[in-house]
Amino acid sequence: MYHQDFLNQQLKNLEAEIANNEKLLNDPELRDLARLEIEELKKQKEKMYVNLNHKNTDSPLDSPTRKVILEIRAAAGGEEAGLFAADLLRMYQKYAENRKWKFQQVSKTSGGIGNIKEVIATISGQKAYERLQFESGVHRVQRIPQTESAGRIHTSTATVAILPFIEERDFEIKREDLKVDFYRAGGHGGQNVNKVETAVRITHLPSGIIATCQDERTQIQNRLRAMDVLRSRLFQLQKKNKQEKLNAKRFSQVGAGERSEKIRTYNFPQNRVTDHRFGKSWHQLETILDGDLDEILEALKTLKDKAKD
Repeated sequence: MYHQDFLNQQLKNLEAEIANNEKLLNDPELRDLARLEIEELKKQKEKMYVNLNHKNTDSPLDSPTRKVILEIRAAAGGEEAGLFAADLLRMYQKYAENRKWKFQQVSKTSGGIGNIKEVIATISGQKAYERLQFESGVHRVQRIPQTESAGRIHTSTATVAILPFIEERDFEIKREDLKVDFYRAGGHGGQNVNKVETAVRITHLPSGIIATCQDERTQIQNRLRAMDVLRSRLFQLQKKNKQEKLNAKRFSQVGAGERSEKIRTYNFPQNRVTDHRFGKSWHQLETILDGDLDEILEALKTLKDKAKD
């Protein structure tokens, strides 16, 4: 962890300078100068301790307890894409439960019974980001819809984005760059759901990025959740503009959601899940959709580690 090593070395250098100046306190000619130098060096040392406490990893992404923001959107395929998005939501929720992670829904837009247009959730737990970061991209499903009388296989897609949860101290957003709107929530929330404007929509004016939340009971809670999502999206956009790395970049990962763009295919007739990044298949589709993702995620981690060598 280069950033932490650098800070530790800087701290040692400061301590050495303080020790050298303390030796000069007995020198009548240099005593006052040494005292001033020690005072300044101690201030620098105090700031260095703060930096070590707040930024003790290479980047905000390196913390093993980094929370994740999960975004799933139905893409090509109409109603079937919405049903598939619901399947993916259940898969990640089950995986989180299997690993004893906390899963919390932030917002959801439904397209009908069992059909999801968009859902955003947070996942908290040990190594959550480390394990899930490879899930970003276009997921494709091939199956026969229940409404298909001729038995034809339909292909649909949904996009998944895995965003690292970015703490407020790690990424600053100017208040003057934000437009905040309140509106009446359209989902669950009790008797007041259609009477009080508790739902929040926050627009980042310079980028046009919008984050919404309506699942909490109060404006304050919804605003905090929406800001969490917005901060992570803006962080990803900044990282993309700086480095253009493929993984952990929301916009480059997700693509347009076209059927031809895919990282993984879920083929129901063949009971097969194929990850196209390294061409491996698993013939246990239902088990995987029930949250058994460890084997796939371990293979992806190995692929990434090999790419580093």
